Amino acid sequence: MTAQAFSSGRVLAVVPARGGSVGVPLKNLEPVGGRSLVARAVEACLATARIDDVVVSSDHPRILEAGRRAGARPLERPAELSGSQATSESAVLHAIDQLPPALAPEIVVLVQCTSPFIDSAALDEAIATVASGRADTAFSAIDNHAFLWRPDGTQSVVGVNHDSSAARQRRQDRDPEFRETGAFYVMRVANLRAHGRRFVGRLHAQLVPELHALEIDTPADLAVARALASVIDRPAALDVDAVVTDFDGVHTDDSAYVDQTGTETVRVSRSDGMGVKLAREAGLRLLILSTEENPVVAARATKLKVPVLQGIADKAQALKEWLAAENLDPARVAYVGNDVNDLGCLDLVGWPVAVADAHPKVLGVARLVLSRRGGDGAVRELCDLAVTGAGRREA
Repeated sequence: MTAQAFSSGRVLAVVPARGGSVGVPLKNLEPVGGRSLVARAVEACLATARIDDVVVSSDHPRILEAGRRAGARPLERPAELSGSQATSESAVLHAIDQLPPALAPEIVVLVQCTSPFIDSAALDEAIATVASGRADTAFSAIDNHAFLWRPDGTQSVVGVNHDSSAARQRRQDRDPEFRETGAFYVMRVANLRAHGRRFVGRLHAQLVPELHALEIDTPADLAVARALASVIDRPAALDVDAVVTDFDGVHTDDSAYVDQTGTETVRVSRSDGMGVKLAREAGLRLLILSTEENPVVAARATKLKVPVLQGIADKAQALKEWLAAENLDPARVAYVGNDVNDLGCLDLVGWPVAVADAHPKVLGVARLVLSRRGGDGAVRELCDLAVTGAGRREA
């Protein structure tokens, strides 16, 4: 089959996301970089220029709701298409068939949320390649230079993509090979209907950055993805209207000095003070929110000229009330914390942030992990990012 002529038809992205998972239960709802895997997949699709509609197909209500909140059309998948033996192609065809005729796509993109780092620009290029007629199917891939081996039926192994009996080739002298990453597959709907499979006709391997090739199948993969997110997702600026900080473990190193009278003192960073000053001057709203009720918290807040709420048992409720009183959109607020009592607040805002030495559960849900530890310039680092974002808005 030859590639078809240029297409200007609609492009649909389908994100199949079953509730069942053997390696990681409800894997598609696990957070990486502060967003669930299904939300990350939807956001990557919405960030392209060529995708018209995004559908999340699932048998699980929480996954469907997560897809809806991220901006996709939620589509409940029937039980017969939701088992471990059901193919992704069947889910894609089901999604296509549920759309009204006016929204019928000519090109469909299968996007897998087990790939947390989907490159939107590469996805756009792959769609353009199929739409232009240069290929019938395009899929994400990376250059592969591995020397592969397989058992030879005896007690030895034999080279798969190289001749072990010949002189060892240099990497640059070998023929190019590509490894499929599993992130996305771009197909013509007519071909998918006719053949029931994704690889039809002329195939194009769309190269993506190697760091984006991770697929999550096990808890270890998830841990690696979360560590990579702090590098891959790190923004040059934060476009937020407010910065809210915990106190202990954020403004401090989470330790205290106690003298013979029981008076507590803490160590803070002078650079944090300058960061807060610059944030105030940039028009950002600031708040310190602390469970502890201690004169040192109030004294530091007064020094910084920042309002403070302390002695708070339910920090999430207090934050929710403050956001409402200040008429702030939670999606445009950054909250930085370090321990498990910050998890409720982190879940409320668009930018959940963790200091570098935060509790593992906080690191797991953070959209941004700072390079600085609590009490060692973490507040300054966050304020600098927010001030840069405010400057870009003014420009």
